[in-house]
Amino acid sequence: MTIDITSAAIAAKAASKRLAIFDQRAKNDALERMATALEVSSAGLMAENRQDVENAKTQVTAGALSSAALARLTLTPEKILQMSASVRAVRALEDPVGRILLQSELDEGLELKKISCPFGVIAAIVEARPDAVVQLSALALKSGNALMIKAGAEIGRTASAIVALLSQAAESVGEAPASAFTHVEGREAARELLALHEYVDLMIPRGSAELVRFVSTHTRIPVLGHADGVCHIYVDAAANREMAISLILDSKTQAPSTCNAVETVLVDAAIAGEFLPLLVDALHAHKVKTRGCAMTRSVCRQQMEAVAQDEWRLEYGDLTLAIRVVNGLHGALDHIEGFGSHHTDCIVTDDRSAAERFLREVDSAGVFHNVSTRFSDGYRYGFGAEVGISTGKLHARGPVGLEGLVTYKYVLSGKGHCVSQYSGPGARRFQHEMNLS
Repeated sequence: MTIDITSAAIAAKAASKRLAIFDQRAKNDALERMATALEVSSAGLMAENRQDVENAKTQVTAGALSSAALARLTLTPEKILQMSASVRAVRALEDPVGRILLQSELDEGLELKKISCPFGVIAAIVEARPDAVVQLSALALKSGNALMIKAGAEIGRTASAIVALLSQAAESVGEAPASAFTHVEGREAARELLALHEYVDLMIPRGSAELVRFVSTHTRIPVLGHADGVCHIYVDAAANREMAISLILDSKTQAPSTCNAVETVLVDAAIAGEFLPLLVDALHAHKVKTRGCAMTRSVCRQQMEAVAQDEWRLEYGDLTLAIRVVNGLHGALDHIEGFGSHHTDCIVTDDRSAAERFLREVDSAGVFHNVSTRFSDGYRYGFGAEVGISTGKLHARGPVGLEGLVTYKYVLSGKGHCVSQYSGPGARRFQHEMNLS
């Protein structure tokens, strides 16, 4: 059903005012009903999804859609249970709204508080990810925000069914407004959403680098997201070789299409001759296609293609891995600075000083030591769910959960205090006593 997007945004703005004062009990009740609705309506959701899947298969055959995208948009009973679990995980989190972040007595009877509050209306543009529709809805409600969501046409029927189901479940609580969730459809819907800076307070693109770049360059609304996920693992001379291979395999093969999968492995030249043949053998055994720099190709007995200079910035999104030999930690830091996307980068080493330098100097949202890059995830961080990964430095960074969906306001209370009392002869002096309790 096509809706007037401006009218829908106005309704969402009105709904956000009520959601902002939604108490924790009501939020949690609504979230529990949403989780239960997903489980009870599993068969109906699967039926709607099957029609999207059939259409998507035609696009895959025509080369217009990847098989990985088809896999992501296909619902299974297990996926629906996982979506339900993600809603309950959000339900279990502390309410992020109304928290006192700072409290200070500026003067006797003049009290300042910094209090967390919702953004208002969040608009999300997502690609073929039904689970993202559910996660965003749960996080928006818990954080007191209204959500307008534009899903990819590939999951049009599925997204519409999910949003209708979640809306009905939330509204059954009684206090929840009717426009807490809005499903936006249509070819020009994305552009219309991007122009609604009067009503939309935060824009979240969740999908490809092309989508994020398009959104960022076509709106005046603040954008929360990341463009590329070019993640690195640097294998230091002091690395445990067996651990390094295990971490690289997990980071590349566990879910190769995700933004936190490793795309480039950097190897210290001091161990390249010994380590690289072992690594490449292990990668090929797991069907990973390797591409290498000149030195990597010279020390490995396996055949592999060369990496073009501009390819080091490429997010493969599949079972392809670039390998480069570098001159120690300094060379790794230079490469990551020059070609990285500020997403997630890891060092494998038993040298504590090398690890500390890497963790201190790499300018990424996630900087890891001796762990898989796949840990860069809101669920694994204990955030319940995430709206995506942010590689920016303003407002939120890294996996963005509830904390990234609230802002804050300053609340000042006094007893008739006037600024004129604090200037001129006999002026009062500020106390600025911080209450850190």
